[in-house]
Amino acid sequence: VQLVESGGGLVQPGGSLKLSCAGSGISFSSYDMGWYRQAPGKQRELVAVVTSGGRTNYTDSVKGRFTISRDNAKNTVYLQMNSLQPEDTAVYYCNAVFTILGKTYEYWGQGTQVTVSS
Repeated sequence: VQLVESGGGLVQPGGSLKLSCAGSGISFSSYDMGWYRQAPGKQRELVAVVTSGGRTNYTDSVKGRFTISRDNAKNTVYLQMNSLQPEDTAVYYCNAVFTILGKTYEYWGQGTQVTVSS
């Protein structure tokens, strides 16, 4: 199983980035896919999730600025990030979760750095 993130980088405040996470080795469409982030000295936090059924949810601090989407034909989940602020600086991780018959399968990507700075 592999989750490979891409699209991170350095951007000025107010700018945009689009992260991608390509999954392999899993039945991608069956998994709830999420983006988490971890800033230096802070705990990892959930940013956004899109369920296998297509429902989305966001942490309050990114609502209206970030959009999560998925393309099951490409086994890829995206995070469009607009109006980026310095507090969005973090390592962003892709997450895949599938639960069946009380057993949970969970996988993580290696992370991609997003730095928002002038």
